Amino acid sequence: MSCCSSIVVLLAFGFLAALCSAIDVSYDERAVKIDGERRILLSGSIHYPRSTAEMWPDLIKKGKDGGLNTIETYVFWNAHEPKRREYNFEGNLDVVRFIKTIQSEGLYAILRIGPYVCAEWNYGGFPVWLHNIPGIKFRTKNQIFEDEMRNFTTVIVEMMRREKLFASQGGPIILAQIENEYGNIMWKYGADGVDYMNWCANMAESYNIGVPWIMCQQDNAPKPIISTCNGWYCDHWNPKRNDIPKMWTENWSGWFKNWQAQDPHRTAEDLAFAVAKFFQSGGTMQNYYMYHGGTNFGRTAGGPYITTSYDYDAPLDEYGNLNQPKWGHLRSLHFVLRSIEKALTNGFVRTTSYGNSVQVTSFSYRGQDVCFLGNSNQSSDATINYQGTMFTIPAWSISILPDCFNEVYNTAKVNSQTSIMVKTPNLADDGEEPYRLQWSWRSEHFAHKKKDGTVDGSGLITNALLDQKAVTNDTSDYLWYITSVNINKTDAILGADVSLHVVTSGHILHAFVNGVHIGTQIGDNGHYGFTFDRKVNLNVGQNDIVLLSVTVGLANYGAEFENAEVGIHGPVQLIGTKQNQKVVVDLSENQWIYKAGLAGEAKQLFADPNSHKWHNYGLPTSRMFVWYKTTFKAPLGTDPVVVDLLGLGKGEAWINGQSIGRYWPSSAANENGCSYNCDYRGPYSSGKCLTNCGKSSQRWYHVPREFLKDDANEMVLFEELGGNPWNVKFQTVTVGTICANAFEGNTLELSCQGGRVISDVRFASFGLPQGTCGSFTKGRCESPKAFAYIFNHCKGKASCSIPVNELTLGPTGCKDTNRLAVEAIC
Repeated sequence: MSCCSSIVVLLAFGFLAALCSAIDVSYDERAVKIDGERRILLSGSIHYPRSTAEMWPDLIKKGKDGGLNTIETYVFWNAHEPKRREYNFEGNLDVVRFIKTIQSEGLYAILRIGPYVCAEWNYGGFPVWLHNIPGIKFRTKNQIFEDEMRNFTTVIVEMMRREKLFASQGGPIILAQIENEYGNIMWKYGADGVDYMNWCANMAESYNIGVPWIMCQQDNAPKPIISTCNGWYCDHWNPKRNDIPKMWTENWSGWFKNWQAQDPHRTAEDLAFAVAKFFQSGGTMQNYYMYHGGTNFGRTAGGPYITTSYDYDAPLDEYGNLNQPKWGHLRSLHFVLRSIEKALTNGFVRTTSYGNSVQVTSFSYRGQDVCFLGNSNQSSDATINYQGTMFTIPAWSISILPDCFNEVYNTAKVNSQTSIMVKTPNLADDGEEPYRLQWSWRSEHFAHKKKDGTVDGSGLITNALLDQKAVTNDTSDYLWYITSVNINKTDAILGADVSLHVVTSGHILHAFVNGVHIGTQIGDNGHYGFTFDRKVNLNVGQNDIVLLSVTVGLANYGAEFENAEVGIHGPVQLIGTKQNQKVVVDLSENQWIYKAGLAGEAKQLFADPNSHKWHNYGLPTSRMFVWYKTTFKAPLGTDPVVVDLLGLGKGEAWINGQSIGRYWPSSAANENGCSYNCDYRGPYSSGKCLTNCGKSSQRWYHVPREFLKDDANEMVLFEELGGNPWNVKFQTVTVGTICANAFEGNTLELSCQGGRVISDVRFASFGLPQGTCGSFTKGRCESPKAFAYIFNHCKGKASCSIPVNELTLGPTGCKDTNRLAVEAIC
């Protein structure tokens, strides 16, 4: 940061960053300027509610160690204001603590207030109570919405100002964002959309926070707001105004994961290529979305149908482990870019085309020449003569030459270890057998009419089918719709072949007639709603119909997404066929009784389970609507903890009263579309490089160690679809196998984690080794000394550093560039 060097030293020891003087943040057409100096900004998104406050220091430090100088986050309105004018900034919602943690590492911060965030977050970050205000329209010229948006934005801005967290006050926040990707949907709102966008800009500027405001995906953002790019690649994007720098607020490091879908991955090579291409084309600020994705705790996952895991294939995985080789490969790139900052932000730029998608760009500044040799061809390597020297550039890669003569980095040449993660069991006291869980249980009784016509816990009765958001106010995934129909002996439908017909915009529907479960139907991922038809038996007299509508996260993206119907909107009908005649009894305008949530939720079985009666005998399995409870000891060590829920159906899980999110291990990924040998070359999309076909969408669920106690811990599960808890087990996640294939001239760093050491070196060859991790073989030439050096240098150590050169590893006799292949065990 721009504080004096002595203060930076103090920061490293955790002293108050308020000792720093005010920082001037401005911009011109080339870059964001810090105290008048153009800067390269290398940022990574870490969302504070998707981890724990205790995890933040480690995550942010790993970002700094990975070469970042900036951390970015959204601010989540519905998390902070779950009820109108009732605020929550405690625990992992303590955004001030998060920003101060960034500051303590000497990093900058970007605060994306929004307050619409998208982010695959429930309802895009809007509180559902907002939707239920009469006359409101979201994200357009609407006084009611603007007043609420201004109120929350003011709360956040003034909170940051009080804590002196803006750079103009000596704090780390150098940029703030208002709105989010509005340019993608503004067309839907016509002139009112333009007015709203201008209102957002004027409101933001009125706060006078002393740092620039940005609007991503908003090419017509008014001065002085900076428009920025989001996407897989932003090298071809340029701002419409010529007075603002080229900035990339979301470089998608992977993609989010859906229930019923495969695991998406983006290769380290392609992500590095996108970054290098952006800086080659004049960019000076880019942010990884995500750098750490984390976990959708509770019911925060949006979508619908977005999983609890928000791993995003980010450089730091869901649990905070280094996702290698991505983290290490990008780290090397970041330090190269930072070493040439002056040339990139101030230099004279010249680009020369060599044809066949090959370009060389040079930056010249005060005697320093920096070159980017880019080859965007998807299949063919390129060899060019540049200034009298021959260079070979692999397909879909960029080489960076800080002096225009020596290549120090190529995006396709990965010189970082690949970490293969393993799950290890939580052992019993004998240290040998896995810890076996003992279970107790109790039933969740479904809502029903009592003899007096009322329903426990219900106070709402109407003659209409209501939207689920309006009734639950997002307090639960579950809403009961309850009605009755009287059948007389003379009614035409009596004796007919009858089906219950329900058209729903919900995501799951459970139906009961006269106390009997007649069926459950689950919507397909990506489809809003479905039609339910099941055979029913009707009695003479009163017939009770109970429908349980279930949501799996509310919509979070698109024009007017807040109006997407959810729940049962009908029609609801009894359809009979009798003597080839169709008989229809429409129940849509019947008297409907509503009950939000489950009985177990109302009793908070998850918060204080021991205050309620549980059964310790006859544990039911494969039964719907059951609550399970168990106790367990926390796994030893410091490695991240997960719980394997394979064998269960769907529900929600709590550890010591804290929700670790929805679970749905019975939701299987599509069997088709996976590509286990992923080619990094060519444009990336979310359908490329998929894995996990045909397997559980998500079987492991993150249990932050901060949720655990040293002695006995309690887990409570609500099982909605039916499953077997006997297979549930707690495990830790750590590095199992290390592999690497590093090029000569680099330094290879190998490391385990969690106090583990390298126990064995299975393979090591320096020369021209062949194959991949698990199947390396020696090439036609190699050094006879390499294996012994690496074995002696690394075995028994938590980490080791290996110079990849013939001086260290011995001569190979190879005419081509040598490589070092290693496979080791932690």
